[in-house]
Amino acid sequence: MVKIIDLISEEVVKAFVEAGYDSKYGKVTLSNRPDLCEYQCNGAMAAAKEYHCAPFMIADKVAEKLEGNNMFSEVESVKPGFLNLKLNNDYLADYLNKMQQDEERLGCDKVSNPSTIMVDYGGPNVAKPLHVGHLRSAVIGESVKRLARFMGNTVIGDVHLGDWGLQMGLIITELKLRKPELVYFDEAYNGEYPTEPPFTISELEEIYPTASGKSKENPEYKEAAMQATFELQNGRRGYRALLKHILDVSVSDLKKNYEKLNVSFDLWKGESDAQPYIADMVKKMKDDGFAYLSDGALVVDVKEETDTKEVPPCMILKSDGASLYNTTDLATMVWRMKDYNPSKLIYVVDKRQELYFTQVFRCAKKTGIVPSETDLKFLGFGTMNGKDGKPFKTREGGVMRLEYLLKSINDQMYNKIIENKKNKEDIDFNEDDAKKIAQEVALAAIKYGDLSNQASKDYIFDIDRFISFEGNTGPYILYTIVRIKSILAKYNAENKNARDCASNIMGAHSKSEKDLMLSLIKFNAVMENAYEEVAPHKICAFIYELANAFNSFYHNNKILAEEDEKIKTSYIALLLLTKDVLEKCIDVLGFSAPERM
Repeated sequence: MVKIIDLISEEVVKAFVEAGYDSKYGKVTLSNRPDLCEYQCNGAMAAAKEYHCAPFMIADKVAEKLEGNNMFSEVESVKPGFLNLKLNNDYLADYLNKMQQDEERLGCDKVSNPSTIMVDYGGPNVAKPLHVGHLRSAVIGESVKRLARFMGNTVIGDVHLGDWGLQMGLIITELKLRKPELVYFDEAYNGEYPTEPPFTISELEEIYPTASGKSKENPEYKEAAMQATFELQNGRRGYRALLKHILDVSVSDLKKNYEKLNVSFDLWKGESDAQPYIADMVKKMKDDGFAYLSDGALVVDVKEETDTKEVPPCMILKSDGASLYNTTDLATMVWRMKDYNPSKLIYVVDKRQELYFTQVFRCAKKTGIVPSETDLKFLGFGTMNGKDGKPFKTREGGVMRLEYLLKSINDQMYNKIIENKKNKEDIDFNEDDAKKIAQEVALAAIKYGDLSNQASKDYIFDIDRFISFEGNTGPYILYTIVRIKSILAKYNAENKNARDCASNIMGAHSKSEKDLMLSLIKFNAVMENAYEEVAPHKICAFIYELANAFNSFYHNNKILAEEDEKIKTSYIALLLLTKDVLEKCIDVLGFSAPERM
C-alpha cells in the first residue's frame, strides 16, 4: 500500500499545480501541532519568495482547490501561510480496512529491489561464556536482521566467532600441562582422533582464564602458548582436532544461551574459516601494488583527501608475518563475496571500533575485495551502563555473565507475577505458566530496554525501570497486547468469532478512536523508515505511541458493552488490527507476547 503521507502529498501537490504553483511546494508532513491539525504543508512559505506574493495568498488558493476533496474533513489556510489538514473519517477507515485485508503484511510493501544482506553480529569468543558486553550486539543485530528480512530481502546472519589467535594457544598449552597423555600432543600419531572432547564446557571456561593469568606472570608459559598458536595456525593435526572440540563444545553452549535471548544465526563461521583465503588475498594485494612494507609490516594506505582526522594505513601482516584482526576481517569479506555476493554488509559492533572499520572498509574497496557498489555499513552501538553511569558491572565489580543477568531478571519478573496473582483473584495459572510468562516478559523488558535507545548512544541499564508495567517499557507494550487479547477472547466467548469482524472498521466515533486510527496508519512508513536508516528504536517509539493511543481508546469507550452491533463490530476489527500491528512489530524486535499476564 502507498504510505498515507504520500497519498496526502499527492493530493496537495495536485492542488498546488492547479493553483499555478510548482509541485515541489506540495510536500506534506505530520503536524507539529496535533492540537490544531493532523497533517500540515508549509510549502506556501517557501513559494512566496519565488512568486513574490504573501504566503497566505498562496495557501488560500491551494486550500480552495482542495475544497470538496473526500480525503479531508478539514482544510484550513492559516496565516502567515500554513495549510492545516485533517483526514476524513471514512477515508481513514477505508485505509485501515485495506491494511487489514493484507493479513500477511498489513499494508507494508516489500522493497522494490530486494537484495542479499549479511549481518555480522554477536562476535563471541569461543571457550568463554557470554557476558553483558555481548548483549547489545546480539539484540540489535537480531532486530536488524529480522527487519531487513521483513522488508523482503534475503538476509544472512553470521555470528563471526573469535576462534583464532593466542587464546587457542593458551587453552592448548594449559590442557597439555594437565593431560599430557592425550593423543593430540603426540606428533607421531597418525590415526583418527577421539570424537568425544577431552573437556566439558565448565572445564573449558575455567581453563582459559587460568591460562591467561599464567601467561601474564610467566614469560616461558606465554612463549609456549605462542608456539602452540603458531603450530595450530600452520596445520598441526592434533591441535586442529582440539580446535574442533573447542568449537563443538563452545558453539553448543553458545546456542543455548543465545536461544534464551531469542537470537539465532544462519552461519556459525569464525575467524578460522577465513584462514584459507589469507595467502591468496595478501598475494593479490602485493601483485596489484596496493600492499607495501612499512617498518617491516605489510600495509595498505587508506587515507583520503577529504579526511579531517588522521586515518592510519590498514595493517595486513605484522613484521613477523603474523595476521591480525584486519587480515581476518578482510579475508572474511573474501569468502562472503565468493559464497553469497551480498549487496550490503552490516557490522553491529561497539562504536569505539569505528576507526578500525573505516580502515577495513576502505581497504576492502580499494583492493577490490568488495565491488565499489557494495554497501559496507558500520552500525556502532554505545555502552550499556549501570545506574552510576559507568559500564555495567556486578556488585563485586566484575563483568556479569549474561546467563546470570537473564536469570536475575526472570526471577524478579516471576516474583512480580506471583505477587500480582495473590492480589487478583481472577488470575488463574500454575507455577509453570508463571515461569513461562516471566521469561517472555523479562525478555521483552531486556530487549525493549535496549532497542528503545538509539543504537549509537550509551544508555543506563535500569532493571527496575525496564521491568515496570508502566511507562515506555517492554512489559507495558506486552500488557497492552494481552489486554487486547483478553477483550477478543471475551468477545469470542459470546459464541462469536472476532476474525469475522475484520475489515469492518467504520469512521471514528470519538477523538480517542480517531487518534488510535491515526497511529495505526503510520505502520508502513515507520517500518520503511526504520529499515532505510537501520534504526530499530523508531519501531519502539511507534509501538509506544500506538500502545498509548489504544489504552486511551480503551479507557474512553465501552467496547464489549456497546449496544450498537455495527459499532461494536467496528471496535473489534480495530482491536484486531491494533493487535496484529503490535505483534508484527515486536516480532521484528525479537520478542513475543504471552496470552495472559
